[in-house]
Amino acid sequence: MTEFLHILNTPEFQSKDTLKQQLHQLGIKAGDALIVHSSLKSMGWIAGGAQAVVEALLETVTTEGTLVMPSQSADNSDPVYWMNPPIPENWHQPFRDYAPAYDPHLSELRGMGKIAECFHRHPETIRSPHPAHSFIASGKQAAYWMSEQPIDDSFGNASPLAKMMESDVKILLIGTGFDSCTALHYAEFAQETRTTSPQGAAVNINGQRVWQTYDCVDMDSDRFPELVKDYPGEIANGTLGQAEVKLVEMRPLVEFGIEWLQKHPAPIEK
Repeated sequence: MTEFLHILNTPEFQSKDTLKQQLHQLGIKAGDALIVHSSLKSMGWIAGGAQAVVEALLETVTTEGTLVMPSQSADNSDPVYWMNPPIPENWHQPFRDYAPAYDPHLSELRGMGKIAECFHRHPETIRSPHPAHSFIASGKQAAYWMSEQPIDDSFGNASPLAKMMESDVKILLIGTGFDSCTALHYAEFAQETRTTSPQGAAVNINGQRVWQTYDCVDMDSDRFPELVKDYPGEIANGTLGQAEVKLVEMRPLVEFGIEWLQKHPAPIEK
């Protein structure tokens, strides 16, 4: 959709101030901790675009709260698994040999959307150290939550998600579905029957760029909407800009997800 059509499809003027009013109507307030997944396109035309959304979120939760977004860089991974798009097989090893090491400031976000990309550029944003599954955060708990993220336990017991599970965090989905809900990967990592696949990434170790291999837990976010459909807890619905939004407490949803996945294990591929 062109920007002109985007404007035509937005019935009323939207700005940071109108977004802040809507966030307050959703019950989001100073001191809240939010993990946000977003689609800027779904929100309609906004004066200031992604910057207006990021500022509205930060000013609503204030520095007493914490704003978090996934900032995954999935292209820092073994190209043997790449499908969209793949690269020629004879490029696989050169990629492993020469792709730049993960840098929290320079490494691009892939598929996270313009709002997360804008938040990444904010001078007070802190990014976690995982080369493929990082998070970005700003606010009271940001430094603690982003401090560690083991390469082979990106969403598990030593991850930012585990630290977030210790607090009252809300998940805010702006124009996205629960298949984008990164927090539910914690439920997958908590399974005793979880399986892994060999993976790799370019990282810096003691100042040297290396290709580090590791075992990555197999994940399937396509199952999350089915899981959430059975969730008995409250999921609030609302609007931000022109986008439909969902707001849910993280800890009860993830704890339910752990039990649900135990009762509904992923089918074994033959």
